[in-house]
Amino acid sequence: MPDQRKVAIVVGASGGIGSAVARRLARDGFSVVAHYAGNASRVDETLKAIKAEGGQEHAVKADIASESDVKALFKTTLETYGRIDVVVHTAGIMPLSKIIDGDMTTFDKVIATNLRGTYLVLSQAAQHVSEGGRIIAFSSSVLAKSFPGYGPYIASKGAVEGLVRVLANELRGRNITVNAVAPGPTGTELFLKGKTDKLVDELAHLTPLERIGRPEDIASMVSFLSGPDGGWINAQVLRSNGGFT
Repeated sequence: MPDQRKVAIVVGASGGIGSAVARRLARDGFSVVAHYAGNASRVDETLKAIKAEGGQEHAVKADIASESDVKALFKTTLETYGRIDVVVHTAGIMPLSKIIDGDMTTFDKVIATNLRGTYLVLSQAAQHVSEGGRIIAFSSSVLAKSFPGYGPYIASKGAVEGLVRVLANELRGRNITVNAVAPGPTGTELFLKGKTDKLVDELAHLTPLERIGRPEDIASMVSFLSGPDGGWINAQVLRSNGGFT
């Protein structure tokens, strides 16, 4: 009898949140296609963990800012499993640069990865996700803070939130939900890089729960949106942040 598992693509599965999402969806019963851009050893760790827990996994390398690479990611998934039920796009970069500096190299790099990459993934997901499927992008709760130096990052993530709402409307009649998860400060390499312990502690205490998030906290939200109980949530940005407002 053929395997009847649903199939999820996790874009950015070599990152801290992406890895947690891939492992959680595998535990939820999905066959997981784990995308990575360059950190093969990190994604290997994720795949080994999934396999050790009895899950099905497959890794695909792709530059998410490349249209041909993103198309190949979806094509490979369909050739391997024959279907796509959930797409979760967690990949992103966060170099800091003040607007006054006019650093267009950094700005263009952030937009290419965070916005162009999301646009390409959403486009392919819209074409290939099965009826009743789920598309989940990633924004950030930092949008509400407007911290200095976050201009390029906030510009990219604000645009992602707009794309999510538009795509939800464009998919009318196909029973496919489109949402975004917007984590607050979360203990990943992306967030912790360049921050002192004192700064991390200060950011943790900005939430009423007085801690930073764990990747597993964010994975739980993705699990909810991907599962049967999340089917009535659509065109929303869910701020999984412990009260970081």
